Amino acid sequence: MSVFNTRVLCLAVVLGGLFAAVWFSTFHPAKRQAETVHCPADTASLQAGQSIKLYNQNVQFMAGKNYVFFYDLADNTGPDERPSTADIKQSLHGLASLIRQQDPDIILLQEVDDGAKRTDYADQLAQLLALLPSDYACHASSVYWQADYLPHPRIMGAVGTKLSIISKYKINSATRHQLALIPQDPVSQLFNFKRAMLDVRLAVHGASELAVLTTHLSAFAKGSDTLQQQVQQIDQHLQSLEQAQIPWLIGGDFNLLPPDAYFLLAESQRAPHEIESAIKTLYENYRAIPSYQQSLSTQRADWFSYFPNDPRVPAADRTIDYYFYSPKLKLQHAFVEGQQSLTLSDHLPLIARFSLPAAKHSRH
Repeated sequence: MSVFNTRVLCLAVVLGGLFAAVWFSTFHPAKRQAETVHCPADTASLQAGQSIKLYNQNVQFMAGKNYVFFYDLADNTGPDERPSTADIKQSLHGLASLIRQQDPDIILLQEVDDGAKRTDYADQLAQLLALLPSDYACHASSVYWQADYLPHPRIMGAVGTKLSIISKYKINSATRHQLALIPQDPVSQLFNFKRAMLDVRLAVHGASELAVLTTHLSAFAKGSDTLQQQVQQIDQHLQSLEQAQIPWLIGGDFNLLPPDAYFLLAESQRAPHEIESAIKTLYENYRAIPSYQQSLSTQRADWFSYFPNDPRVPAADRTIDYYFYSPKLKLQHAFVEGQQSLTLSDHLPLIARFSLPAAKHSRH
């Protein structure tokens, strides 16, 4: 073997070893996988016909509002890389206080850190649960960003972020559904987010079950069809629930403006968004909170759920967090909580109350 061939072989071995090391230190979820459910066996089930209150929020890894992170500006020049330990603690306690005040039955959370350098390697869900009443006994989570070491110059350490659903009522199962990825070179994609949808099934006494879902769709996907693909995957899943006659609702951070809202946003803030919002498909097919009319009305600011960390933006200025829900559910009330939550995250919580379908009576 020539010296040249030997060097090529050595280089191939080294590169192969590096790729293998990266592969085994990053996250590779299945297209569909069961998630662990934490729920005491004696937890009460939902009752057919009862009212349920939901709380949905992207908690921005409990960072609060004292920062402009590097990715918060379009040119990635934000000055901050992580929140202080003191601010994380303050946000955690503030979130727990707000949840106790609102007393929801089911909590949908996005961007909950677990094992990340930027948040002291903590499991933030466990920290939050320790601050909540003991009747929030059931929960399930799905990781969507994880690597032992991310060699980004503003990170240089472990990352870990998950979706979480917490419930006062019995959860029977939880399933993670992988969503489309942003097109990238193979190495970059290993380190990037693996966006997902978490589907938990709650037992309903006097009926079958309720499907409660949460998701956090891609940011920084403009110029690709990633968000269209992700919305299509969600739509297909919701259609399957409809066909199975299972009552359902989904809440989350969709990173999408309401249909026809692009030109209502300040020109300086339009860069992350497309003129035609991919969320239009869900608005056309399902009931939404906020409704199409609410999102475009003169009172549309009541539904603004995103308060960017961009210093040019003095208040919440757009809607990107939503619920969509089955016609089997009856909406009683919904609102964005924009007072106590203002310092907790760059997203405000969307809170809604629904009535479950009444019990089915068998014929004799």
